[in-house]
Amino acid sequence: MRKSYDTLGAIVTTSMPRTLLSGAVFLFVGRDRRRAKALFFDGTGVCVLAKRLDKGRFANVWADDGAAPLTLSASELALFFEGSEHVGRIALSPAVIDPSRDLKVSPQKFSSPLDTTRR
Repeated sequence: MRKSYDTLGAIVTTSMPRTLLSGAVFLFVGRDRRRAKALFFDGTGVCVLAKRLDKGRFANVWADDGAAPLTLSASELALFFEGSEHVGRIALSPAVIDPSRDLKVSPQKFSSPLDTTRR
């Protein structure tokens, strides 16, 4: 966890098929899972957020099989940095809505309590 802006940025551009300036947050965790760094571009420059836990360890949210990079929502990333044990174990975010599906809603099921025309 001694790596700085440039070294972490080089890891992102060479090891991952991503660009550092994409707006994504790249998460790096130490071997003992007590230290974590997040690297991101805020529009004006590259930022590094570092955190070291005094007690406990960060959740193991990655797979060791070399699969595709894991995507966390903003709330899951915040919970990760707070030290939550549930990140990566249970779904903390709602499922992604597929806009290509035809969602039909019956107007009879949803009526306003102020609707006086239906009594």
